[in-house]
Amino acid sequence: MYARRRRRYFALMTVCLVLFVSAWAFVRLWSVPVAIGMCVVAMAIPPCAAIVANRRGPDDRWWDE
Repeated sequence: MYARRRRRYFALMTVCLVLFVSAWAFVRLWSVPVAIGMCVVAMAIPPCAAIVANRRGPDDRWWDE
């Protein structure tokens, strides 16, 4: 269970970094408003990634903590 959550977290953070870097590396040359929109989306991903990483699954024994 922990490996699945970790993979999802790293996938979301990778998407975040790809959006941010690509927005200011080459998308801004095409359209600055689109690059800003990509950064806004990238800004919203880390809180969602933290929620995904800390969510308890149905098999987790939360009362042992």
